[in-house]
Amino acid sequence: MRKLLLASIAVAFSSGCQTADEALTTGITQRAVTGPATSAVAGDMAGRLAEQIGSARVTTIQMNNDQSEFATALEAALKGWGYTVVTDNKIGKDIKPVELAYVIDSIEGQVLARMTTASIAISRAYKPTADGATPAGPLSVMRRN
Repeated sequence: MRKLLLASIAVAFSSGCQTADEALTTGITQRAVTGPATSAVAGDMAGRLAEQIGSARVTTIQMNNDQSEFATALEAALKGWGYTVVTDNKIGKDIKPVELAYVIDSIEGQVLARMTTASIAISRAYKPTADGATPAGPLSVMRRN
């Protein structure tokens, strides 16, 4: 009886790890997010970042502008919130910027955006619309020590 119970438990655990072949994926193919959705996502994420990192009067943001549509929209949105944005690595000696990394991708009809600094990471999913994008879920905030 004991062996039967152990065998049943082992089968239950191993069967929970199996999936159908058609559900397997090898990775996410990045697709460009363009148009009004890009600007809407950049504007919303810039606002959410501003809520988390503090005053624009004393914060300089350093980001890598890869000349993508999202990078350009994000830089403009951050400047719209009053932040000084540096993209050319030319920073004064007495200024300690907040280094910002970002990623945006489209998957399964939604746009996923993530922004990361040394102390915080925020992310959110958006649903693209004809004239922009609307949040498809709550803002995820992860604070680091």
